[in-house]
Amino acid sequence: MSLTTRLLGLAFASADTLVEVDANGVVVFAIGAGAAAGEDAGATWTGRPLIDLLHDGATVLAAVKDMKSGVRIAPTPILVTAGPDRVRRASFRAFVLPQMAPAVSCAISYEGPAFATPDVEVRPLMKPDEFLSDAGRVLNANPDVALSFLDIKGLDAVGDDIADRMNRRIEATLQSAAVEGSAAAQLTNARFALLRPTNDRRDIAAEIVEAGRAEGLSLGAEAFNSPVPAGSDSLCVLRAMRFAIEGCLKGDGLANPQIAFADSLKRTFKEAESFRSVVKSRDFEVHYQPIVNLDSRAVHHFEALARFKADSGPADAIRMAEELDLIKSFDLAVAEKVLKRMRQPGAGLLKMAINVSGASLGDDNYVEQLLRMTAGASEERRRLIVEVTETSAVADIEAANRRLSGLREAGIKVCIDDFGAGAAAFDYLRKMAVDAVKIDGAIVRDVQTEERSKTLVHSIVEMCRSMKLETIGEMIETDAVAAELKSAGVDYGQGWLFGRAEADPRVQLPTPTMVRRRGTVEAWG
Repeated sequence: MSLTTRLLGLAFASADTLVEVDANGVVVFAIGAGAAAGEDAGATWTGRPLIDLLHDGATVLAAVKDMKSGVRIAPTPILVTAGPDRVRRASFRAFVLPQMAPAVSCAISYEGPAFATPDVEVRPLMKPDEFLSDAGRVLNANPDVALSFLDIKGLDAVGDDIADRMNRRIEATLQSAAVEGSAAAQLTNARFALLRPTNDRRDIAAEIVEAGRAEGLSLGAEAFNSPVPAGSDSLCVLRAMRFAIEGCLKGDGLANPQIAFADSLKRTFKEAESFRSVVKSRDFEVHYQPIVNLDSRAVHHFEALARFKADSGPADAIRMAEELDLIKSFDLAVAEKVLKRMRQPGAGLLKMAINVSGASLGDDNYVEQLLRMTAGASEERRRLIVEVTETSAVADIEAANRRLSGLREAGIKVCIDDFGAGAAAFDYLRKMAVDAVKIDGAIVRDVQTEERSKTLVHSIVEMCRSMKLETIGEMIETDAVAAELKSAGVDYGQGWLFGRAEADPRVQLPTPTMVRRRGTVEAWG
């Protein structure tokens, strides 16, 4: 056996195709398999420019043309054209033998079958929120996946020109390793995340180190894998994933993100099951906080607030319920308890505000169920107000408005809660027909100390008056703040100054400014 044959055999032991490219980037020799099924590279590649054979191969071609004698390109992820709108993932290596310069010897190793080009288009890495949003779709379509983190050290000392090329290499490597149809995210300057097949044994950390070496960089890289347990609820996985990624975004990051993800996943499963049980058994309480007329200090209505027996606060439980899509049944359970309290003997004409998450307005079920609960009780409907939390997500505002309009037509009033707390405030007000606006407590709290907050309150009141909407200020803790809001024209107030949430609604408040007789409550404006 000749030495040439032996060398060729050794080369094929680690590659599917061998290619020689001349100084102009044209293939002058090829042997082995092409990217398409049954294709002979020798017959179809010889004489063609290398760039024509690669999908988005400008970076690789530039690197090949710049190669000098004795230099090599470490394994680099590429996409090889495999027919019209078809590509195939591969690893590309190249080197220049001194006796063959300027010709470049290339080796291509394929990774998996060919697939449609749009599914693997190399695109900029996602931001964390984009990655989490897309992860839900990926998890539903690909149950056998792992969440991977990749830490790369040494990127902060890279110049701009090299940084651009290196970023392209990182993008290509991560997206080639990601579950088909998904992408990867950059969490910090040095930490990345992706969803990849559980059985993928590629060492992406080593690939990044080699890619850096090809650019003349000395990088360090480490990958962490945390498989998603079979049969996992994708919503629970997403919440755990969010926890792990948010930890990575903290100033000091997480030393072991894969452990944080695994621990969070276990805890999330437990919390979700516990919450489902609490809602099903109605094993929670509803407390009632008074909302008063700022002119008379008489009780106008009450906001119904859930209270749980567990150690976690209601805000944490409700946030979890929103993330895990458990909030719809909970919102209806709260409404059921409030209506039951309104129907008790001696309740008189108590009026109640109940909260509804934006997620509950994502379909017709919440409105249909609430109307069914109050069917034949028009007076009860007139004593209800639904508060839509401005900080919760309403995916389709126009559709939500149609559903809320159904409540208003039935006599139930609608209020935008936490107005001003999020970016959606004015979009809500513009696109949803409502009766009242509750000004976010963070704005109210600073109305005396920050001129901007004071100006904002006055602007909200003026705008609401022009739209014939009532206004409520929340988180009022002092008489001075109450007086400031009253002066600005705010109609109603809520906060510890007037009373905390209690298990039994009290219409008489322990304040000397109360001017109404015991048991009197006001009618809706």
